[in-house]
Amino acid sequence: METTVYRTPRIKRALPSITVTGFTTILLILFLIPFGYMIMTSLKTQAQFTLPNAPIWPVAPPTFVVPAELRGSHTVQVNKVGTMVEETIDYQAIAGKTLEVYSVPMPDGSEKSAGLIKGFQKGSIFLDVANPNAEPIVWNGGSYKGLQRPWVFSPAWENYAEMWNALDYPQVLWNTFFYAFTTTIGVLISCVMVAYGFSRFRFPFRDLLFMILISVMFLPQTVTVIPTFLFFTQIGWVGTWLPLIVPAFFTNPYDTFLLRQFFMTLPRELDESAMIDGANPFQILWSIIIPQSYPVMVAVTVFHIVWAWNDYFNPLIYLSTKVDLQPISVALARFNGMYVQRQELIQAGALVTLIPPLILFIAAQRFFVQGIVITGVEK
Repeated sequence: METTVYRTPRIKRALPSITVTGFTTILLILFLIPFGYMIMTSLKTQAQFTLPNAPIWPVAPPTFVVPAELRGSHTVQVNKVGTMVEETIDYQAIAGKTLEVYSVPMPDGSEKSAGLIKGFQKGSIFLDVANPNAEPIVWNGGSYKGLQRPWVFSPAWENYAEMWNALDYPQVLWNTFFYAFTTTIGVLISCVMVAYGFSRFRFPFRDLLFMILISVMFLPQTVTVIPTFLFFTQIGWVGTWLPLIVPAFFTNPYDTFLLRQFFMTLPRELDESAMIDGANPFQILWSIIIPQSYPVMVAVTVFHIVWAWNDYFNPLIYLSTKVDLQPISVALARFNGMYVQRQELIQAGALVTLIPPLILFIAAQRFFVQGIVITGVEK
């Protein structure tokens, strides 16, 4: 007796994978639309925002310079305000001038690029760009402002240079790097030490103290703003980097929690072997724990650098009177207020500010994802 084997068609087996991939691609495109708009807006000229029917990408209005040697005159009939009138066009009078170019519909259904000589309410007179010596083109289909234009792709790269100089970008970039780097060093040192203590040592009220530390995560920042500011004012730190940098050396609950969870997955037998060889707790931390914790430390580093890069509230409070010390978050907001009518400069500044954290995340992506996953997985 023969057994019939039914095989699922290959396309049917691949359908779930195709569906998930397609759905993910659509979500990715929707997510990237604002970034694409940011890039295109940053490359526009200020004049493009006022041009009617201008596309969303950076373009320049096409123009045509009338040859200086053009001669002759032509009399045509054009519909000015609803009635046909005669207009005489003297080519010598327009020789050397720059005309706006439009796509003018022709009687045979085609379109021709032509420079606007005179425009009226109901009709317009154009010069044939391909053949300037020919008779003028008369179009009586309405206002010329409703015609399409053969736009020329023209990115305004000078917007970035103008933004760079107006914002004093090298200075604010250095301030931001200094703020992010120093606080990251403080967070790594303090959080590693505290997480090491909570994960490897037994002492009275350890669990209670850890719960108190974690509960700080739920404390709103607005509750501590005023007393913290008054304290730093009393000791004379307002207007300096100290209120922003020094607290980073006194740990924070979020990063401490991530590090502690990772440290707890490391076998204690490693510590005991090192202790038998005569290693003290600091040697165990430096030689055993830290070398195996690079993924989570990279994750903490990326988390904190991105946080410091985007931190606006704290630098605004403590550096409001020190413009030369402000990081990019505060400087960019101040720049946006000064150039509120220059959307292209605002978008250029936002785009340049976005690039360094993006490069950091791409470079550390493998360690970043590994560190986040392992902190919640028991080895």
